[in-house]
Amino acid sequence: MSYKVDFKNVSIIGFEASPVAAALAGLRANEARYYWNKFKHEFVTVPVAEDSETLHWIEKILVERELKFPYKPLEVSSFEVDNTKFAYVFYENGLVVNVLYSLADDGKRAVGFKLSEGMEIPVEFEGKFKFARQKSKLAGEIRGSFFVIKGKY
Repeated sequence: MSYKVDFKNVSIIGFEASPVAAALAGLRANEARYYWNKFKHEFVTVPVAEDSETLHWIEKILVERELKFPYKPLEVSSFEVDNTKFAYVFYENGLVVNVLYSLADDGKRAVGFKLSEGMEIPVEFEGKFKFARQKSKLAGEIRGSFFVIKGKY
């Protein structure tokens, strides 16, 4: 069942199993607010069981940096805006992975990582990525990093 994310009334729907459910829900709402403000696009997520294709596409891109996460994926989102494909996976431990993939050959392509407030930096990132901190009214403190995608997916 799809969930249209409401960034005015943050809900933990879909994240009840997460130890950082409120922070993860705030992070999801923060992303929804961004896409609404920038593109007037409603951010909708679905359980991974309903869209495993998005998860597999993201996992294929992560192989570029030899990343494979043992965490349980809860929800995904995938959509196109302004000739760019965006995809998200929200993990139970509070990790959010997003892909920005321009459909133009010379456009921007990157993978972003965001850590929900209250979670430790996963061991998979140690020594590979530095995380910047950002304050959010919806999500508290967000720690984020990224890498530029080199391959074609």
